[in-house]
Formats: sequence, structure tokens, C-alpha cells
Amino acid sequence: MKVSKFGGSSVSTASQIKKVLDIVNSDKDRRIIIVSAPGKRHDKDIKTTDLLIRLYEKVINHLDYKNKKLEIVSRFHDIVKGLDMDDHILGEIDRTLEHLIETLKDQPERLLDALKSSGENFNAQIIAAYNQKQGIPTQYLSPKDAGLIVSNEPGNAQILESSYEKIYHLTEYNQKLIIPGFFGFSEDNHIVTFPRGGSDITGAIIARGVHADLYENFTDVSGIYRANPTVINQPEIIDEITYREMRELSYAGFGVFHDEALQPLYHDRIPVVIKNTNRPSDPGTFIVHDRQIDTRKVITGISCDEGFTSINIKKYLMNRQVGFTLKILKILADYNISFDHMPSGIDNISIIMRSSQIKGKEQAVLEAIRRDCKIDELNVEHDLAILMIVGEGMSAVVGTANKITDALANAHINLKMINQGSSEISMMFGISNADAKKAVKACYSHCYAE
Repeated sequence: MKVSKFGGSSVSTASQIKKVLDIVNSDKDRRIIIVSAPGKRHDKDIKTTDLLIRLYEKVINHLDYKNKKLEIVSRFHDIVKGLDMDDHILGEIDRTLEHLIETLKDQPERLLDALKSSGENFNAQIIAAYNQKQGIPTQYLSPKDAGLIVSNEPGNAQILESSYEKIYHLTEYNQKLIIPGFFGFSEDNHIVTFPRGGSDITGAIIARGVHADLYENFTDVSGIYRANPTVINQPEIIDEITYREMRELSYAGFGVFHDEALQPLYHDRIPVVIKNTNRPSDPGTFIVHDRQIDTRKVITGISCDEGFTSINIKKYLMNRQVGFTLKILKILADYNISFDHMPSGIDNISIIMRSSQIKGKEQAVLEAIRRDCKIDELNVEHDLAILMIVGEGMSAVVGTANKITDALANAHINLKMINQGSSEISMMFGISNADAKKAVKACYSHCYAE
């Protein structure tokens, strides 16, 4: 059995939906399909989900929202018309939006989740109805009926472990199943959306729940590139990558497959393939638990993400003071701050986090560190970028780190910090935001263009 997920650009128009269903219907093993809301039809277009968020903003600010609602219905009208379907579903879409607004307008967080999820929900219903009309036994299933019961925090749904038993019953259906991505239902029947990459998360959860042989993630590219294609002209596509490598690269900006979606798949070692809806015969990139190491290309990928802050602390004989790091971490926890890296020496330590984590809290955190940790020096560095060099085989090949530092030195890029985890599949370099693109170009050229 294959579980196949199609992203927003893949289901943005009637012609794209027909293309998707050609792919789905060409393989009897593609039995469960997860779909996103209609994405952009062209570069200047607006995603349906963004239109729904704007509708929400109109409602909570007590503004006239009728034109925005009409714009959303119009998006689905274009799809329904292009599929030559009865337009009665458009009235249902309009009534559903009005019902959500009327019943949840005094509960803003609930209303936002309910409206945001509507793009996926309406699209799934249309796609299922169209495929059924073509003579292919097909059924729409809401996430609730599919067994996706989640935690009750708006915008941050987490699957309940007990749901997997319910999801397994999807294997009993004989039809093609079309399930909307991005959201589940809480135990008290609230719609709750997943965090970013929510449709990827839905697909991964379903794949684990039914013990799929393969999870296919269809998007608008033919796989995962070794580096950002907006920075590197025509970078190589990775044939095979491990869950661990993908997690490291996703963290630092690879947006093709969201890192949170890997967790359910990693649990049962279900392989993933990233494929192109517009070129379905391309082999794509496989994400697997283990892979053969190619010593000629031990660096799997290079990614760089901007927007980090580093708190740098110095204290003489810090390494002899029991519980020093624990005090710092407790302060971060008290302010609900998560960190990403913690490179250290015997008398110094740096705490690196996304700048958004400490925004609005910086002075209070610094004062708490000074007060509770009795430090010698303390400073904060903003506008940091994190360059990640990732590869399962790096630890087995001499000179890999030297290769990267040479590339950065030749490009006159100053290194602010270096950190290598105990797993030895990644190296982290802290650099200035201004050097981010230049660093990726230098490292890519040095690693792959020789």
C-alpha cells in the first residue's frame, strides 16, 4: 500500500487535479490520498489558505467580510467549472463558511483553525466527487472519520497515540480514499490544525497508521536538491537521503519536506519518496532509515538559514562549577525559550536560538543570567546565519571539515562559531546573515563542482 500526498501547487487548478488523479488512478497501490488546499496558480497569486486567514482577520475585526468570502468561493468555482462538475457544492462551501463564522466568532483561536482548514476540506470533497464521477470508486473521508484524533492546542495539533489503532481501519476500505491534510479533531470535537507543513504531517501519520510500504510526497520539484536552487543554479538532486540527514537539512531551511513530518515515519522506518506531480516518471528522492555511503560525495547537502541570535557567556573555571549550565537552561525554560545549539569551551558557552524565540524577552533573560549565574562576561550577537553541512559519511572521510573551512576562507567569510554534534553527520558554522548566500555558493562549488 502507498499513501500519497499532493501539495498545494499540485491541486491548485482543475487541470492540475486531473493530472493528480491520472497519477493516483494509474497505480492500484495508491489507495489513500492526502490533499492540500489549492496553492498558487502563478507567482503573483495568493494561496487559498492565506485568503482564509484574511477572511478570519475581517471577521474578528468586525469588518465586512462578504467580498473576501466571495473571493474564496470563486477559487473553488474555477476548479468546479474546470472539472465540469455540478456547482451545488459551491453553495455548500458558502454555507459552511458562514456556519463556522457564526458559531465560532467569539472563539478567535477556534475560528482561525476552522477557517484555515477549510481549504483542504473543500478541495478533498471536490477531488473525491470528481474521481467518483469518472467511474473510479472513491470516497472522501474527514480527518475525524479517518481516525485523526489530536491534542487540543489550537494551531499546534499533536496526534494522540491511541489514534493509530483507529487509522489502521482505513485498510479495510476498497475505494480510493481522499483525506484533507493539515488538521485533525480533538476529543471534544474541535478542529485543530497542525503546525507548519501540516499536510505533510497528516500524510506521515496516515502512512504510519496503515503500515504503508511507501509514503509518496508529490510536489512541484523532482526531488530534494543538494542546495537551495534559488541560490545555486541547477543543483544536483539527491537520490537517497536518511531520516537523520533530512532532519538536519530541514532544520536549516530545506522546505521541500517538513522535519516534523519525519517523526511518525521514522518510528516505523517507512520510506518516503519526494516526487514531481508534473514529471511523475522522474525517480525523485528517497528518504530512508539507512543507506549506502558514497565516499565520492560524503556531503549530502548544504543548507543555510538566517535569523539566529547567540547569547555568549564567559566565566572563569566554569567547567568546575557543578550545575552552571543547568542554571542557564532553567532561565531559558522559565521564559519558554527553546535553543538550537550550545557550543562551549572550558570557560565559555554560547546559546544559539532563533531570534523569534527571544524577541521581547532579551533584557529580562540577560538580567536573570547575570543575577543567577554570577558570570564574568555576557554579550548577545544578532543577525546570525547557521550553515549546515550534512552527510552520513563525513566521519569516515579525512579532511571534510578542512574542505569546508577552506571554501569559506577563500570566499573571505568570517566564522563566528563551529559546532559538530556527536552523531558526526553534520557540521554547524555560525556566520553573518549577510554572508549566507555567498557561503552556500562557496561550499557547493568546493564540494560538487570539482
